[in-house]
Amino acid sequence: MADTIKKIATRESYGNALRELAEEFPQLVVLDADLAAATKTGIFKKAYPDRHVDCGIAECNMVGIAAGLASVGKIPFVSSFAMFAAGRAYEQVRNSVGYPHLNVKIGATHAGITVGEDGATHQCNEDLALMRTIPGMVVMCPSDDVEAKAAVRAALEYEGPVYIRFGRAAVPVINDRPDYKFEIGKGTVVREGSDVTIVATGICVDSALGAAEKLAAEGISAEVVNICTIKPLDEEIILSSAKKTGKVVTVEEHSVIGGLGSAVCDCLCANLPTPVKKLGMQDVFGESGSAAALVAKYGLDAEGVYKSVKEFL
Repeated sequence: MADTIKKIATRESYGNALRELAEEFPQLVVLDADLAAATKTGIFKKAYPDRHVDCGIAECNMVGIAAGLASVGKIPFVSSFAMFAAGRAYEQVRNSVGYPHLNVKIGATHAGITVGEDGATHQCNEDLALMRTIPGMVVMCPSDDVEAKAAVRAALEYEGPVYIRFGRAAVPVINDRPDYKFEIGKGTVVREGSDVTIVATGICVDSALGAAEKLAAEGISAEVVNICTIKPLDEEIILSSAKKTGKVVTVEEHSVIGGLGSAVCDCLCANLPTPVKKLGMQDVFGESGSAAALVAKYGLDAEGVYKSVKEFL
């Protein structure tokens, strides 16, 4: 059964979305830092070579070029691995894009531990935290192919800086349904429940749904909330669910410091103090290994989330 589930890496969705939306958004230009094959902006480059710029291994310069293009009316998407787009170029993103609030979009791929064998240096588990701290920056982390494409479109329609996190590994398509609707700043209840709320983002939404299945088999009713937009956070959906269940678990392929868990805790602490357990990278660096092995080791697969939620309850 599991083998029949369609799996697509969100970086593929990113490349495909850029190509599909190019006609509709003639101001769209794409910049990459010598990684077009990996970030999948090569898909766009093949169709629109005149609108793609390879800036070489010079991410900071690439962000500066994007700022210049945005200042003359273009909508630039800058692309690289999250470690370089959010990490190496942080100062330029902050000062050249965030401070003047320019219409630059950052497509950061290969985020989190699912970069796998590339190891700790390339597994950026801090990007959401870094980008959240930049005033006016929208921060998104789509859970699958459908959501990733919707996030790219939403970013193009939005005026201002946007950071979108994409993954390397193929992940199950979970939002492929006719009633699916995407909006920046809006979360979705993907499974109703009454005993505990699991708030997840990115690839961890699938893990949360798997964990909820396992919990249901033991009579525990878990509500699963998919938060694609970490900033601005959908506080209404968080508060409404927490009020109903009284306990919240957050799950992210990111450090538990400064990411989704911190955003949810900020919201609950100020409005509705609720017991929270944060699942993610617990103040540690990643390591080399297959994506699946690492996700299991750090307790971010369905089994790991299930065990953590049971323990918490």
